[in-house]
Amino acid sequence: MKKEWFAGTPRLWVRAPVPIVFCPGCQHASALKILCELVDEMGIEGETILMAGVGCSTMSAMLVDFDAGITAHGRPCDAASAVKRILGEKTVMVTWQGDGDAFAIGTEPTLHAAARGEKITTIMVNNGNYGTTGGQLAPTTIMGQVTTTSPEGRAEPQGYPIAVAELLANLRGVAYSARGALTSAANYQRTKRYMKTALQKQIDGVGYSFLEILSTCPPNWGLSPLDSIKWIEEKMIPEFPLGEFKNVDRIA
Repeated sequence: MKKEWFAGTPRLWVRAPVPIVFCPGCQHASALKILCELVDEMGIEGETILMAGVGCSTMSAMLVDFDAGITAHGRPCDAASAVKRILGEKTVMVTWQGDGDAFAIGTEPTLHAAARGEKITTIMVNNGNYGTTGGQLAPTTIMGQVTTTSPEGRAEPQGYPIAVAELLANLRGVAYSARGALTSAANYQRTKRYMKTALQKQIDGVGYSFLEILSTCPPNWGLSPLDSIKWIEEKMIPEFPLGEFKNVDRIA
């Protein structure tokens, strides 16, 4: 009888030679597990290249058993665009970024890759703060959220959070833009469908595709992993609703 994998560690997940890669309760790992599952299920292992940014997302390049690289802070879309153009349409380029990497220092590369309709896929894991460097306020920090640089909670002087998935959906070069979460089994499967669609848009040569995934950050939020999931459901999702914001088969 042929054995088929249906649960547990994906085949394309690498066992890292360190005891802890992501902080306990961090959902970067759960999001990356989805990518490993899909690359295997879609049969694109030999064509896929992951380009990681700087931050919590950096770890992703060391945990996938397919080609991966790490770029300067905020520049994964630039590097992915170049590699895609050099290697050709069959290459599946995935940028794996945090919200700070993709839409703070990386705003220009991300926006212009989307505007150009680069046939790459960006996965932005949004934990609402700068996770690696100490929990500072980020472009996606919600109003009232306490960070190390907004100790009384984000207020008007710090500006307002950016809804990245909705913003990118307005650009002509974008074929797909969606936002998912990992707070339940249902949301996990929903997010997996979004990621598969994002990858397929690139494979079909339609245009730029984007998926934002809301993620916990228990150490910087000062919450337990379970309370962090509740916080996403009660605070983040009302600010950043889940769903597909653009899904087209042709760039008009």
